[in-house]
Amino acid sequence: MSKIKMTPSEALVETLVAEGVREAFGIVGSAYMDALDLFPDAGIRFISVAHEQAACHAADGLARVTGRPQVCIAQNGPGAANFVSAMTAAYWAHSPVVAITPETGSMGIGTGGFQELDQMPMFDRQTIYQVRVNRPERMAELARRCFYMAKTENGPTQLNIPRDYFYGLCEDEVYPTLVVSRGVGSRAALEEAARLLAKAKYPVIVAGGGVSQGNALEETKALAEYLTAPVVNSYLHNDSFPAGHELACGPIGYCGSKAAMRTIAKADVVLALGCRLGPFGTLPQYDIDYWPNKARLIQVDVDAKVLGLSKKVDVASLADCKEYAAELLAALKALDAGLARNEDRIGDVAREKQVWNEELEQWSSSTAKLMHPRRFLRELAAAMPEGSIVATDIGNNSSMANSYFKFSGIRQHIAALSWGNCGFAYGAAMGAKLGRPEAPVFAFQGDGAYGISGLSEVMTAVRENIPVIAVVANNHEWGAEKKNQIDYYDNRFVGTNLRENPNYAKLAEDMGAKGYRVEDYEEVRDVVRDAVASGRPCVIDAVIEGGAKVLAEPFRRDALKMPERYLKKYAHLKAK
Repeated sequence: MSKIKMTPSEALVETLVAEGVREAFGIVGSAYMDALDLFPDAGIRFISVAHEQAACHAADGLARVTGRPQVCIAQNGPGAANFVSAMTAAYWAHSPVVAITPETGSMGIGTGGFQELDQMPMFDRQTIYQVRVNRPERMAELARRCFYMAKTENGPTQLNIPRDYFYGLCEDEVYPTLVVSRGVGSRAALEEAARLLAKAKYPVIVAGGGVSQGNALEETKALAEYLTAPVVNSYLHNDSFPAGHELACGPIGYCGSKAAMRTIAKADVVLALGCRLGPFGTLPQYDIDYWPNKARLIQVDVDAKVLGLSKKVDVASLADCKEYAAELLAALKALDAGLARNEDRIGDVAREKQVWNEELEQWSSSTAKLMHPRRFLRELAAAMPEGSIVATDIGNNSSMANSYFKFSGIRQHIAALSWGNCGFAYGAAMGAKLGRPEAPVFAFQGDGAYGISGLSEVMTAVRENIPVIAVVANNHEWGAEKKNQIDYYDNRFVGTNLRENPNYAKLAEDMGAKGYRVEDYEEVRDVVRDAVASGRPCVIDAVIEGGAKVLAEPFRRDALKMPERYLKKYAHLKAK
């Protein structure tokens, strides 16, 4: 292809088109208006949000359900700064978000001009690649590089553009970037993994986000079935293995499945597929110290930085999960180790799940007039149609949902993950709905998190006709932090009560959405059915019980201590 004359704005927009970008999220700004003017004729829909953080979360949600890089764009300075937290969420999710951040004009850099900020350092630790366009003529080249790195290194990138570099004339060619696979990694490591698994008495697979993002579900199922290996989902990746499979045990980690924890505790060999085994996701839960420290550990990931990072690893492979799982199965079959279906392990998994389900049923059987969060979650999960996508926020009720939301396929569970920023879910759900318009998409948030983003972005969903269903667990409190004050600070509540919450259903109606106020378990199924059928943005305001009797255990027992007080004026605040 020969080079053609175009403006830098045209070069940028045509690069987006070549990379399959159909939506871009942001708030209109003069810094990039010359490029924005081209979006409609280029076939790119600009989604105008209420806050740039939601724009980045929406790009993240869209990237997670499509597997393709997606774009958010902001005005220089304050607009770009509002991306920071959401970009960090994308970073820990290995989500290919390309953030386009115009900056002050090239001749004004360093002079303290209007909305000037050195934007590169802000994103240094939460991008896998960032670049400043240093010449207008390099616009297409450097934009391409951001997409290539986002796809190849599995993470967010930043394209920083002096605002005067959108103008002028350049000669360039536009073409899509390649997708480069990691392959199966070291052949010797793969064969050693096969030998360990063939000899294992109780192999267990941890299916991480890499299984979902790498479209490796069928290969993982085939491997698990050949080994009769129970499968646990890594923390907040409940969609990485189908919940209905006979070998599925559910998620480990905070508020996860006791069946999964008790099962992995028995393992003598663990295959961690596409997960970094982060420290928070493997902490003891429910007083079960379940991680099998004596087991042989095989870790497979596309990110070299996470291999052996938090656990001692016996075999590590820098590899693509899909290709690795298929090749590992072939290597196991070649060993001809006589592996037959292990009915004992099948029965073991079934018994553990039955015990856990019975315990969940007891926890979820409240008949109290004010809805118990666990019974509400049970009713909500049962009401969600098969194939639904759920974006979950962070907080006490969002974490309890980890025990209830079950999925049959990949790219259905979109979570805040290790960054854990409140306000994640609604923006992510908007992006997910644009990527999967045929699927019901829910944003599950507590009332605190909903107030950060969902409340304002309902207007975006209405204006842009994005029929997301928000479910607000309305208990009038910051539940996760309140539980800390209950357990460690003798019920001294500072900043955790949200006493005067509005009626979120009425507010939704005022914004043009459909609103439902739910105060009874019997209403949940009909309301969910009606919301899905409506094809409109909906808000389900679920009034539930809060406080000590119903909140889950604290997030961070590992990081909290009972208070000591040495000054006389604070002596009465010492732990009793």
